[in-house]
Amino acid sequence: MSAGSRHAPVLLDAAVEALAVRQSGTYVDGTFGRGGHSRALLGRLGAGGRLVAFDQDPEAVECAREITDERFHIEHASFDTIDDRLRARGIASVDGILLDLGVSSPQLDVAERGFSFRNDGPLDMRMDTTQGETASAWLARASERDIRGVIRDYGEERYAQSIARAIVAARAQQPITRTRQLAALVASAVRTREPDKDPATRTFQALRIHVNQELARLEIALPKCIDVLSPGGRLVVISFHSLEDRIVKQAMRAAAQPAQPPRRLPLRAAEMPAPLVSRPAKAVRPDAAEVAANPRARSAVLRWVERLGR
Repeated sequence: MSAGSRHAPVLLDAAVEALAVRQSGTYVDGTFGRGGHSRALLGRLGAGGRLVAFDQDPEAVECAREITDERFHIEHASFDTIDDRLRARGIASVDGILLDLGVSSPQLDVAERGFSFRNDGPLDMRMDTTQGETASAWLARASERDIRGVIRDYGEERYAQSIARAIVAARAQQPITRTRQLAALVASAVRTREPDKDPATRTFQALRIHVNQELARLEIALPKCIDVLSPGGRLVVISFHSLEDRIVKQAMRAAAQPAQPPRRLPLRAAEMPAPLVSRPAKAVRPDAAEVAANPRARSAVLRWVERLGR
Protein backbone atom coordinates (compact mmCIF):
# COMPACT_ATOMS: atom_id res chain seq x y z
CA MET A 1 0.00 0.00 0.00
CA SER A 2 1.39 3.41 -0.97
CA ALA A 3 2.06 6.10 1.55
CA GLY A 4 -0.73 8.18 0.15
CA SER A 5 -3.24 5.43 0.76
CA ARG A 6 -2.52 4.88 4.45
CA HIS A 7 -5.52 5.28 6.70
CA ALA A 8 -5.93 4.38 10.37
CA PRO A 9 -9.37 2.80 10.83
CA VAL A 10 -11.22 4.30 13.77
CA LEU A 11 -12.58 1.94 16.46
CA LEU A 12 -11.22 -1.01 14.51
CA ASP A 13 -11.24 -3.56 17.34
CA ALA A 14 -14.59 -2.36 18.71
CA ALA A 15 -16.22 -2.61 15.28
CA VAL A 16 -14.97 -6.13 14.62
CA GLU A 17 -15.98 -7.26 18.10
CA ALA A 18 -19.45 -5.75 17.69
CA LEU A 19 -19.97 -7.76 14.50
CA ALA A 20 -19.41 -11.01 16.45
CA VAL A 21 -17.92 -12.59 13.33
CA ARG A 22 -18.93 -16.14 12.48
CA GLN A 23 -16.14 -17.97 10.67
CA SER A 24 -18.40 -19.27 7.89
CA GLY A 25 -20.54 -16.13 7.68
CA THR A 26 -21.09 -13.60 4.90
CA TYR A 27 -20.29 -9.98 5.74
CA VAL A 28 -20.41 -6.55 4.13
CA ASP A 29 -17.95 -3.71 4.59
CA GLY A 30 -20.09 -0.89 3.21
CA THR A 31 -17.24 1.64 3.22
CA PHE A 32 -13.98 -0.01 2.17
CA GLY A 33 -11.85 3.15 2.31
CA ARG A 34 -8.33 1.76 2.42
CA GLY A 35 -9.35 -1.66 3.68
CA GLY A 36 -8.43 -1.61 7.36
CA HIS A 37 -11.77 -2.99 8.51
CA SER A 38 -11.98 -5.42 5.58
CA ARG A 39 -8.57 -6.90 6.30
CA ALA A 40 -9.46 -7.31 9.97
CA LEU A 41 -12.70 -9.07 9.05
CA LEU A 42 -10.93 -11.39 6.62
CA GLY A 43 -8.57 -12.27 9.47
CA ARG A 44 -11.55 -13.43 11.54
CA LEU A 45 -13.32 -15.37 8.77
CA GLY A 46 -12.68 -19.03 8.09
CA ALA A 47 -12.22 -20.70 4.72
CA GLY A 48 -15.98 -20.76 4.16
CA GLY A 49 -16.49 -17.10 4.99
CA ARG A 50 -17.26 -14.34 2.52
CA LEU A 51 -16.79 -10.57 2.50
CA VAL A 52 -18.33 -8.10 0.04
CA ALA A 53 -17.04 -4.53 0.22
CA PHE A 54 -18.52 -1.34 -1.23
CA ASP A 55 -16.97 2.02 -2.04
CA GLN A 56 -17.87 4.91 -4.34
CA ASP A 57 -14.29 6.14 -4.62
CA PRO A 58 -12.42 4.74 -7.67
CA GLU A 59 -9.11 5.08 -5.80
CA ALA A 60 -10.47 2.98 -2.92
CA VAL A 61 -11.72 0.37 -5.39
CA GLU A 62 -8.29 0.26 -7.02
CA CYS A 63 -6.73 -0.24 -3.58
CA ALA A 64 -9.19 -3.09 -2.93
CA ARG A 65 -7.95 -4.86 -6.06
CA GLU A 66 -4.73 -5.51 -4.16
CA ILE A 67 -6.64 -8.01 -2.00
CA THR A 68 -6.44 -11.29 -3.89
CA ASP A 69 -8.27 -13.34 -1.27
CA GLU A 70 -10.94 -15.48 -2.99
CA ARG A 71 -13.33 -14.79 -0.11
CA PHE A 72 -13.32 -11.06 -0.95
CA HIS A 73 -15.17 -9.03 -3.57
CA ILE A 74 -15.31 -5.25 -4.11
CA GLU A 75 -18.28 -3.34 -5.56
CA HIS A 76 -17.75 0.14 -7.02
CA ALA A 77 -21.00 1.43 -5.59
CA SER A 78 -22.57 3.29 -2.68
CA PHE A 79 -23.91 1.27 0.24
CA ASP A 80 -27.44 2.49 -0.48
CA THR A 81 -27.49 -0.02 -3.36
CA ILE A 82 -26.68 -2.92 -1.01
CA ASP A 83 -29.87 -4.88 -1.66
CA ASP A 84 -29.60 -4.82 -5.46
CA ARG A 85 -25.87 -5.49 -5.52
CA LEU A 86 -26.09 -8.45 -3.15
CA ARG A 87 -29.06 -9.86 -5.02
CA ALA A 88 -27.08 -9.66 -8.27
CA ARG A 89 -24.39 -11.79 -6.63
CA GLY A 90 -26.93 -14.36 -5.44
CA ILE A 91 -26.71 -13.30 -1.78
CA ALA A 92 -30.11 -13.24 -0.07
CA SER A 93 -28.91 -12.32 3.42
CA VAL A 94 -25.72 -11.58 5.34
CA ASP A 95 -24.43 -12.09 8.87
CA GLY A 96 -23.14 -8.60 9.45
CA ILE A 97 -22.71 -5.14 7.91
CA LEU A 98 -20.23 -2.43 8.84
CA LEU A 99 -20.64 1.21 7.78
CA ASP A 100 -17.79 3.60 8.59
CA LEU A 101 -19.23 6.95 7.56
CA GLY A 102 -17.60 10.20 6.52
CA VAL A 103 -14.40 10.85 4.60
CA SER A 104 -11.14 8.88 4.78
CA SER A 105 -7.73 10.33 5.55
CA PRO A 106 -6.39 9.83 1.98
CA GLN A 107 -9.36 11.77 0.61
CA LEU A 108 -8.63 14.64 2.98
CA ASP A 109 -4.89 14.58 2.46
CA VAL A 110 -4.83 14.55 -1.36
CA ALA A 111 -5.29 18.16 -2.50
CA GLU A 112 -6.68 17.15 -5.90
CA ARG A 113 -9.79 15.69 -4.28
CA GLY A 114 -10.85 19.10 -2.98
CA PHE A 115 -12.14 17.91 0.40
CA SER A 116 -9.77 19.99 2.50
CA PHE A 117 -8.94 23.69 2.73
CA ARG A 118 -5.48 22.98 4.16
CA ASN A 119 -3.92 22.34 0.74
CA ASP A 120 -4.92 24.17 -2.42
CA GLY A 121 -6.65 22.05 -5.04
CA PRO A 122 -9.62 21.93 -7.39
CA LEU A 123 -12.96 22.34 -5.60
CA ASP A 124 -14.28 18.87 -6.42
CA MET A 125 -15.42 17.01 -3.24
CA ARG A 126 -17.03 14.07 -5.05
CA MET A 127 -16.57 10.68 -3.45
CA ASP A 128 -17.09 9.11 -6.89
CA THR A 129 -15.02 11.14 -9.32
CA THR A 130 -16.52 9.30 -12.31
CA GLN A 131 -19.93 10.92 -12.01
CA GLY A 132 -21.95 13.73 -10.46
CA GLU A 133 -21.54 17.45 -10.00
CA THR A 134 -18.48 19.00 -8.36
CA ALA A 135 -18.75 21.47 -5.51
CA SER A 136 -17.41 24.16 -7.82
CA ALA A 137 -20.10 23.50 -10.43
CA TRP A 138 -22.84 23.55 -7.80
CA LEU A 139 -21.62 26.83 -6.28
CA ALA A 140 -21.60 28.35 -9.76
CA ARG A 141 -25.31 27.70 -10.34
CA ALA A 142 -26.97 27.51 -6.90
CA SER A 143 -29.05 30.38 -5.59
CA GLU A 144 -27.91 32.32 -2.55
CA ARG A 145 -30.85 30.84 -0.66
CA ASP A 146 -29.83 27.27 -1.52
CA ILE A 147 -26.20 27.88 -0.61
CA ARG A 148 -27.27 29.37 2.72
CA GLY A 149 -29.55 26.40 3.42
CA VAL A 150 -26.87 23.80 2.73
CA ILE A 151 -24.25 25.56 4.85
CA ARG A 152 -26.74 26.16 7.67
CA ASP A 153 -28.38 22.71 7.68
CA TYR A 154 -25.39 20.45 6.95
CA GLY A 155 -22.65 22.56 8.51
CA GLU A 156 -24.71 23.91 11.43
CA GLU A 157 -23.03 27.21 10.58
CA ARG A 158 -24.42 30.33 12.27
CA TYR A 159 -22.82 32.60 9.67
CA ALA A 160 -24.41 30.78 6.73
CA GLN A 161 -26.13 33.92 5.44
CA SER A 162 -22.92 35.97 5.39
CA ILE A 163 -20.97 33.15 3.75
CA ALA A 164 -23.60 32.59 1.05
CA ARG A 165 -23.72 36.31 0.31
CA ALA A 166 -19.91 36.44 0.00
CA ILE A 167 -19.87 33.44 -2.36
CA VAL A 168 -22.52 34.93 -4.65
CA ALA A 169 -20.73 38.30 -4.75
CA ALA A 170 -17.35 36.68 -5.47
CA ARG A 171 -18.59 34.38 -8.23
CA ALA A 172 -19.94 37.41 -10.09
CA GLN A 173 -16.31 38.51 -10.45
CA GLN A 174 -14.70 35.13 -11.18
CA PRO A 175 -15.55 31.39 -10.85
CA ILE A 176 -14.86 29.77 -7.48
CA THR A 177 -12.79 26.77 -8.49
CA ARG A 178 -10.10 26.27 -5.80
CA THR A 179 -10.25 25.15 -2.18
CA ARG A 180 -8.06 27.96 -0.81
CA GLN A 181 -10.12 30.48 -2.77
CA LEU A 182 -13.30 29.30 -1.06
CA ALA A 183 -11.61 29.10 2.34
CA ALA A 184 -10.48 32.71 2.05
CA LEU A 185 -14.02 33.80 1.13
CA VAL A 186 -15.44 32.02 4.16
CA ALA A 187 -12.81 33.52 6.46
CA SER A 188 -13.75 37.00 5.24
CA ALA A 189 -17.42 36.36 6.08
CA VAL A 190 -17.03 34.68 9.48
CA ARG A 191 -16.63 37.21 12.26
CA THR A 192 -15.51 34.90 15.07
CA ARG A 193 -14.58 31.24 15.43
CA GLU A 194 -13.34 28.85 18.08
CA PRO A 195 -9.55 29.21 18.51
CA ASP A 196 -8.79 25.65 17.40
CA LYS A 197 -11.14 25.57 14.39
CA ASP A 198 -10.59 27.00 10.91
CA PRO A 199 -13.44 29.29 9.78
CA ALA A 200 -13.96 27.13 6.68
CA THR A 201 -14.44 23.82 8.52
CA ARG A 202 -18.23 23.86 8.70
CA THR A 203 -18.70 25.15 5.15
CA PHE A 204 -16.45 22.50 3.62
CA GLN A 205 -18.20 19.80 5.64
CA ALA A 206 -21.60 21.03 4.50
CA LEU A 207 -20.66 21.16 0.83
CA ARG A 208 -19.14 17.67 0.96
CA ILE A 209 -22.29 16.25 2.54
CA HIS A 210 -24.46 17.96 -0.07
CA VAL A 211 -22.37 17.09 -3.12
CA ASN A 212 -22.36 13.41 -2.16
CA GLN A 213 -25.91 13.34 -0.75
CA GLU A 214 -24.46 11.59 2.28
CA LEU A 215 -27.39 11.95 4.66
CA ALA A 216 -30.00 10.99 2.04
CA ARG A 217 -27.99 7.90 1.09
CA LEU A 218 -27.66 6.95 4.75
CA GLU A 219 -31.42 7.26 5.33
CA ILE A 220 -32.05 5.02 2.31
CA ALA A 221 -29.38 2.49 3.25
CA LEU A 222 -30.16 1.79 6.91
CA PRO A 223 -33.54 0.04 6.39
CA LYS A 224 -32.04 -1.93 3.51
CA CYS A 225 -29.14 -3.05 5.69
CA ILE A 226 -31.49 -4.23 8.42
CA ASP A 227 -33.66 -6.03 5.89
CA VAL A 228 -30.78 -8.09 4.42
CA LEU A 229 -29.46 -9.24 7.81
CA SER A 230 -29.92 -12.88 8.78
CA PRO A 231 -31.36 -13.60 12.25
CA GLY A 232 -28.54 -12.91 14.69
CA GLY A 233 -26.75 -10.73 12.14
CA ARG A 234 -25.54 -7.32 13.23
CA LEU A 235 -25.45 -3.84 11.74
CA VAL A 236 -22.53 -1.75 13.04
CA VAL A 237 -22.27 1.95 12.15
CA ILE A 238 -19.49 4.42 12.97
CA SER A 239 -20.54 8.07 12.65
CA PHE A 240 -18.41 11.21 12.82
CA HIS A 241 -21.04 13.93 12.57
CA SER A 242 -23.98 14.73 14.82
CA LEU A 243 -26.42 14.71 11.88
CA GLU A 244 -25.23 11.26 10.79
CA ASP A 245 -25.40 9.90 14.32
CA ARG A 246 -28.93 11.26 14.78
CA ILE A 247 -30.11 9.44 11.64
CA VAL A 248 -28.43 6.20 12.75
CA LYS A 249 -29.81 6.41 16.28
CA GLN A 250 -33.35 7.14 15.10
CA ALA A 251 -33.32 4.37 12.47
CA MET A 252 -32.06 1.79 14.96
CA ARG A 253 -34.57 2.82 17.60
CA ALA A 254 -37.42 2.71 15.07
CA ALA A 255 -36.46 -0.79 13.94
CA ALA A 256 -36.33 -1.91 17.58
CA GLN A 257 -39.98 -0.94 18.04
CA PRO A 258 -42.68 -3.43 17.00
CA ALA A 259 -44.76 -2.36 14.04
CA GLN A 260 -48.12 -1.01 15.13
CA PRO A 261 -51.03 -3.14 13.87
CA PRO A 262 -54.13 -1.43 12.48
CA ARG A 263 -56.26 0.10 15.21
CA ARG A 264 -59.26 -2.04 16.26
CA LEU A 265 -57.61 -5.22 14.94
CA PRO A 266 -58.05 -7.80 17.72
CA LEU A 267 -54.70 -9.49 18.42
CA ARG A 268 -53.43 -11.62 21.29
CA ALA A 269 -50.09 -10.62 22.86
CA ALA A 270 -48.36 -13.52 21.10
CA GLU A 271 -49.72 -12.31 17.76
CA MET A 272 -48.37 -8.78 18.07
CA PRO A 273 -45.71 -7.86 15.48
CA ALA A 274 -42.16 -8.35 16.75
CA PRO A 275 -39.47 -5.68 16.36
CA LEU A 276 -36.92 -6.24 13.60
CA VAL A 277 -33.85 -5.69 15.76
CA SER A 278 -32.73 -5.70 19.36
CA ARG A 279 -32.53 -2.50 21.34
CA PRO A 280 -29.43 -0.58 20.22
CA ALA A 281 -26.34 -1.38 22.25
CA LYS A 282 -24.70 1.33 24.31
CA ALA A 283 -22.73 3.74 22.11
CA VAL A 284 -18.97 3.19 21.96
CA ARG A 285 -16.48 6.05 21.62
CA PRO A 286 -12.70 6.07 21.18
CA ASP A 287 -10.64 6.15 24.34
CA ALA A 288 -8.05 8.84 25.09
CA ALA A 289 -5.20 6.74 23.69
CA GLU A 290 -6.88 6.31 20.29
CA VAL A 291 -7.75 10.00 20.06
CA ALA A 292 -4.16 10.92 20.94
CA ALA A 293 -2.84 8.59 18.23
CA ASN A 294 -5.47 9.65 15.66
CA PRO A 295 -7.10 13.05 16.36
CA ARG A 296 -9.65 12.44 13.59
CA ALA A 297 -11.18 9.77 15.84
CA ARG A 298 -12.31 12.27 18.47
CA SER A 299 -15.89 12.66 17.18
CA ALA A 300 -16.49 8.98 16.32
CA VAL A 301 -19.52 7.13 17.73
CA LEU A 302 -20.16 3.41 17.16
CA ARG A 303 -23.68 1.97 17.43
CA TRP A 304 -24.98 -1.50 16.64
CA VAL A 305 -28.12 -3.61 16.62
CA GLU A 306 -28.79 -7.32 16.11
CA ARG A 307 -31.43 -8.71 13.77
CA LEU A 308 -34.08 -10.75 15.60
CA GLY A 309 -35.65 -13.95 14.29
CA ARG A 310 -38.06 -13.50 11.42
